[in-house]
This record gives sequence, C-alpha cells and structure tokens, in this order.
Amino acid sequence: MENLLKVALAQIAPVWLDKQATLEKIEQTILEAAEEKAELLVFGEAFLPGYPFWLAYTEGAAWNLKVNKELHAHYARNSIQIEAGELDAICKLTKENNIAIYLGIMERAKDRGGHSLYCSLVYIDPTGEIKSIHRKLQPTYDERLTWAPGDGNGLQVHPLKQFTVGGLNCWENWMPLPRTALYGQGENLHVAVWPGGIHNTRDITRFIARESRSFVLSVSSLMRTSDFPKNTPHLNTILEKAPNVLANGGSCIAGPDGEWIVEPVVDNEGLIYKTLDFNRVYEERQNFDPAGHYSRPDVTKLTVNRERQSTVEFED
Repeated sequence: MENLLKVALAQIAPVWLDKQATLEKIEQTILEAAEEKAELLVFGEAFLPGYPFWLAYTEGAAWNLKVNKELHAHYARNSIQIEAGELDAICKLTKENNIAIYLGIMERAKDRGGHSLYCSLVYIDPTGEIKSIHRKLQPTYDERLTWAPGDGNGLQVHPLKQFTVGGLNCWENWMPLPRTALYGQGENLHVAVWPGGIHNTRDITRFIARESRSFVLSVSSLMRTSDFPKNTPHLNTILEKAPNVLANGGSCIAGPDGEWIVEPVVDNEGLIYKTLDFNRVYEERQNFDPAGHYSRPDVTKLTVNRERQSTVEFED
C-alpha cells in the first residue's frame, strides 16, 4: 500500500575511522534491512567512517599539535569522495534491493578542492541514484576544528511512496530556518541524524514532529571505546581521557501528533523497524500546517540559496 512505509533505524557503531570496513558493515546492514522488507534505512551522522570523538580528548584546539594533524590526515584518508565512485557499490545494492537510504558520511568534496571535510547527509533513492548531498551548514563547537561549513544545495526533499522525506544533521535540527526550508517543500517525514546520545534526541524529536505535523525519525550511532580499532593513530592518547561510552544511541520515532511511536532506545545495537501510515499526516495537518493554511507568507517569508558553493568558477 502506497500510504504505508516500513522504515529501519540503524543504531549501530561504525568501524571507527576505517572507511573500507565501515562500507562493508553498511552493505551488510542494507541486506539485513532488505530481508525484513524495509523501504527506508537511515544511518547516523558521520557514520562513514565515524564521528571525530578524539577532538574532546586530545586538546583539539591546541595550535599546531602533531597528534591532531595526524588524526585529521587519517580521517581525510578514510573519508569519502563521491566523484571517485566510492559510494557506487552502496548505490548498486540499494537498487538491487529496492530500498532508499539516508547515509551520514565524511565527504572530501572534490568541488571544494578535495582536501577539506564536510559532514554530509546523502540520500540514495530505491533506484540507486544519489538525489541529494546535504553538507552540514554549521559544524558544532569542536567539530569546526575538523569539518568545514557546508551550503544550502542539499536542502532538498524527495518523494518516497506517498511520503516526502528530508533530512538534517544533528544540531541543524535546532535551526528553525533550515527546518522551514524543508517544510516549505512539503516535507512530512523528517530524518534527523545524530552521532549518538539520548541527550540529543529525547526532546527535539517530539518537538519537530509537533511543530511540523510530520513523522520524525531520529537515528543515532553507538560508540564505545571497545569499538576503536587497535590501529587507530594515537589510540592510547585518546583512551587516556575518553569515557567507555561516547554515544549511547537514543534512536526514536515520533508521530505527527508529537507523541512517541518508538521511545528512545539506549545502548542496544541493531536495527529498529516500524511501519508508518501516511494518513496520520493528513489527520494532524487538519488543524495546523506550518507551510500551508497556518502560514502567512505575506508577512514572513524565507529565502534560501541552494547554489553549490565553490571557490572558483571557470568560463572555458
């Protein structure tokens, strides 16, 4: 039925800072979700190859510190350059299994020179096509020491059965104007991806659902020091100060009335499944629609620049 959509939330840990091993884990997860007939599978923020947890434990803001330079270089080597075809196998797998995915990646963007890193949220549709690459608009606090700020090009939504899906990275979900940009395009299934932690998801998931009268999927990774590969550069330095649990999950789903469909799941690793009924959107939009009958564009209106930003423009 076109009004029903089975979703899967991948509350799992990456093979931290290991691109190839994490790609293999993603492929295995796609096959597992497809076996359960999931139609949309979502991974956490920066899942491929992982969140830069070391910044909080290695004097990340110290100037010219060798440990941070070497870890950053390792991070860059394990990040994804989409133009080089590094997601092609994932796209092929989504097509073969007729499943859409949102995947958080570290993108080493060729159109920005190929050296800076962007926290990007990639949407691949069930035909295996990459439909949008949203680069996080504003990295949060210590993230700015290793991630570059993105642009508005990826503020896009996509049809999926009767649903219209869109997504944001982590604290972008607290930014009212990017949310509004998605609402104005008809979003009714909002994907919020996080590096992990119930402290991130327990309040805002229901808030966005109630504000937008949409379904909201909050998807978080897990990360424990036991997940750090033994060949991680400067591992002992990181472990000196890192807690045993850096991200405890907290993945959850709220309905268009702002109530829990799946309450935050903590510590458990695995896939979380639920079937959503689009009709619930129409029911809740009856009395409030932030981009429709309850908006006043004659008074307030948002302008969005969706140009992909680049330092140079050639006229050959």
